[in-house]
Amino acid sequence: MIDVKKRVRKRLSSLDRKLDGIDSNSSHSEEMEKTLLNHDLAQNELRFKETFHNCSDVQFRQIYNKGQPNILLLYVSGLIDEQKFSMAILNPLTYIPISSEYRQLDDLADFIRREGLAIGHTQLVCKYSEVIMGVLRGNVAIIVDGEATALLAEVIGFDKRGIEEPTTEVSILGPKEGFTETLTMNISLLRRRIRSHHLKLESFVLGDLSQTDVVVAYIDGIAKSSIVEEVRNRISRIHTDSIYGSSAVEEFIEDMSFSPFPQIMKTERPDTTVTSLLEGQVVILEDGSPYAAIVPMTFWAALQSAEDYFNRSLFSSAVRWIRFTLFLVSLLLPSIYVSIVSFHPQLIPTHLLLSITAAREPTPFPTVVEALLMEFMFEALREAGLRLPRATGSAISIVGALVIGQSAVQAGIVSAPMVIVVATTGIASFAIPRYNFSSAVRMLRFPLLILAGMLGFYGVAVGVLIILIHLVNLRSFGVPYMTSVAPQYPFTFKDIFIRAPKWAMRQRPFVAGEREERVSSRAQSQTERKMNNEKP
Repeated sequence: MIDVKKRVRKRLSSLDRKLDGIDSNSSHSEEMEKTLLNHDLAQNELRFKETFHNCSDVQFRQIYNKGQPNILLLYVSGLIDEQKFSMAILNPLTYIPISSEYRQLDDLADFIRREGLAIGHTQLVCKYSEVIMGVLRGNVAIIVDGEATALLAEVIGFDKRGIEEPTTEVSILGPKEGFTETLTMNISLLRRRIRSHHLKLESFVLGDLSQTDVVVAYIDGIAKSSIVEEVRNRISRIHTDSIYGSSAVEEFIEDMSFSPFPQIMKTERPDTTVTSLLEGQVVILEDGSPYAAIVPMTFWAALQSAEDYFNRSLFSSAVRWIRFTLFLVSLLLPSIYVSIVSFHPQLIPTHLLLSITAAREPTPFPTVVEALLMEFMFEALREAGLRLPRATGSAISIVGALVIGQSAVQAGIVSAPMVIVVATTGIASFAIPRYNFSSAVRMLRFPLLILAGMLGFYGVAVGVLIILIHLVNLRSFGVPYMTSVAPQYPFTFKDIFIRAPKWAMRQRPFVAGEREERVSSRAQSQTERKMNNEKP
């Protein structure tokens, strides 16, 4: 009994120590937030060295000149442009003397910012936390002895990936520029295409440890103010240690996390992003991610490709209908095949039924088990091809599919018609432009197969009905997922089932736009075009 009491007391005391440590850490961080810089340079340096203890990349450099105040430079070596730092900061502060009349000024740091540095972006701060955050963002902190003010000079210069062609959204006729992992570069790609002061960019910092920069972009006067406010509120409510990758923000702000369908459209194409902005949608850019998140998203936007707007309207409309058909094939073909073969063979022509029956005779498994097995193997080959090195991934996946499929048919494990159905389904799934949307289709294929194996066409009908009910009730930032069809806005059909000529799409979509504006008009009237054609 005594041992039990001792153990309980020991655990309680250790818990108290942990709580005291948490309280001390939180109080220390709150103290850092409020503490102002000291006038004594030695005290400031000591405080920063305690903060950056065991941080070998943080550099402290003091500048001593005769008759001049001592200056401390604080920076992270891997985040700054060393050449720019030497030319624009180090040389002026080292070799340009500060005259005696300026030494008497109370705000010497402000004088250095105006007269001594060749840096475009500078900022005066007076708190320890502001200096620390500025240094960790790639600035050089300049602290002058005798002043409680620090000057942050922006000389960011780390290695970054250049602008390359998008890998997930390939376009033959469209631009070849894609977003990168650098936020400033992505913003410049948008500014180059929308040269208007109405393009607004609101900055947020997310993650207590990562301090990730996030920018919300929208066009003032076109985007609905209610949607902009909703995006702003959802991002402001994110509280976490770190934000890394575009999916992290998406999972925090989406309407329904457990829906297989994405409610936020992601793209790495600046032209697609600009088109969405001009239609009234809101774009979320994150530092470190080469993707832009576009909200709100609709079901029909997931089946539209950037290539549709660089081809002629008739061709784009025909391709769009082919894409709709392939979407249905990817979702329903395996379950329809299982339903017909297992429950409704009378729907198959006699000669085709005899061929399927002869091919299935040596197989030991029911049709639904055969379909599930082949679908699983196809998904395994797809994932293996993605994870392998690019040079060998595609070759191994193709060879693996051919070898496994042919061997399985010869061994009598699966039938040849099932291999054809699964291969056709896989090819159809690649026609869906959005990868996260095609992943939802791949996921839903398996429960539809099980329902088809249990109830036949009735099971398929029940599964499709459940999917439709879910889609009708699903929302993206307050906008119904099936907008333009449920609820109906007939004037937007010009860019859903078909791709009308650009001069015919005179109004912005009602999905996110603030008002229905005339955005295009015909270059010539019908009479003018007829007269021009009749001219010799």
